[in-house]
Amino acid sequence: MGEIINVEHLAYTYPGVDDTPGVAVFKDLNLRVDAGSFVAVLGGNGCGKSTLAKHFNSILLPCGGKVWVSGMDTSDENKLIAIRRSVGMVFQNPDNQIVANVVEEDVAFGPENLGISSAEIRRRVDHALKQVGMSKYAKHAPHLLSGGQKQRIAIAGIIAMEPKCIVLDEPTAMLDPRGRREVMETVTKLNREKGITIVLITHHMDEAAQAQRVVVMHRGEIAADGKPEEVFSQVELLHRLGLAAPESVELCYELNREGFDLPLDRLNEKECAKALFEAIQK
Repeated sequence: MGEIINVEHLAYTYPGVDDTPGVAVFKDLNLRVDAGSFVAVLGGNGCGKSTLAKHFNSILLPCGGKVWVSGMDTSDENKLIAIRRSVGMVFQNPDNQIVANVVEEDVAFGPENLGISSAEIRRRVDHALKQVGMSKYAKHAPHLLSGGQKQRIAIAGIIAMEPKCIVLDEPTAMLDPRGRREVMETVTKLNREKGITIVLITHHMDEAAQAQRVVVMHRGEIAADGKPEEVFSQVELLHRLGLAAPESVELCYELNREGFDLPLDRLNEKECAKALFEAIQK
């Protein structure tokens, strides 16, 4: 499959103000993301997950070590445009990414800045809106849309630039349950049907459980890395890091403390209910 992002011995320190010392986030971080994969990155506040995401398309540059995107060094100024065409960023607040007064004009903004022809921009805008299920809102004003719809428009704007990878930094943090569901359905569809690499920064365990791989960060280091079933079954480790497993796993864990013998790799309510039913039948 090959890798699209390669982080090698990354060190990064936020500069201090006036005479105050800087704040070190990473000292020697290593991480690889395979092309076409869906990776969720978890961790408590201040663990470095958003700082890491900003290294993936040169918003931040390493103080030490290297970050490679599709074989390109993110510190190479001559590769900046190519890197940002390869990796698109979607942030927490969609209002910060919407720049036009009409949906289709907003989606066209990125391709226009890449100097793409009008005919190709039209094709890309139509395609991107279709991918996120927002074609019928092409002529609408973005500010009249719901939070989930706005975030889908923000994602469409990235899709129109045809990136190989989309990094989403807490994209559902400001959304209601319906909006969260809409965004996650869009993201999983892009990965599954279009093969776009997804890196999802989130604090919602149920969202992370939908990924193919979960990376847990703590104090600038990787504390756990593996399939969701492998990572979330380490309930006590997650608790020590100030995190929780998905609710279904937490339920099985608590029942086991009361004498049950339930598996800790059931990541949704249906799987949990089946395991509990089978245990009771025994």
